[in-house]
Amino acid sequence: MIFCTFLFKTILLNMKALSLLLFVTFSLIANAQVKTLEPNQSPGRGTVEDFSWMVGYWSGPGLGGDCEEVWMPAVDGHMIGTFRFWENGKLIFSEFMNLIQEGESVSMKLKHFGADLTGWEEKEEWTTFELIELGNQKAWLNGMTIERKGDQLIFQVNISDEGAPQIETFTYSKKAL
Repeated sequence: MIFCTFLFKTILLNMKALSLLLFVTFSLIANAQVKTLEPNQSPGRGTVEDFSWMVGYWSGPGLGGDCEEVWMPAVDGHMIGTFRFWENGKLIFSEFMNLIQEGESVSMKLKHFGADLTGWEEKEEWTTFELIELGNQKAWLNGMTIERKGDQLIFQVNISDEGAPQIETFTYSKKAL
């Protein structure tokens, strides 16, 4: 009887440990979709042309409404994009985006604008996402992951301000202009 009690407690303890291990593993996998550039980490290497798979007109749901992005081909180390978000047929905000060649790396700099074109950032400030790593039609930037899967373009963005990560996913479909 003592052996059975010991065996039962050992199995129960191992099940708790396994459950905790699985929880931690799945949490790490879920959060690894969006990477963060560490303070002493150098930005990843790449060129603006490495993002040519993003060119086109894309639309889909996001933030509880409808979203669109248009990306133009790279010219002179810049790839320009625009974004707009609306709810119930009403424009809420838009963004002007610029993938910029910075030495051997790339950064995405963007500015937000209200429906009346009032800027959210100060005149000399941008929201910036630095390149961490490039894959095959996938890019990890500091706080953002972009991936193309066929005729879908998927953005995962950390939209939190200094708090716990809050990842918003935008899944766009390619559209004709």
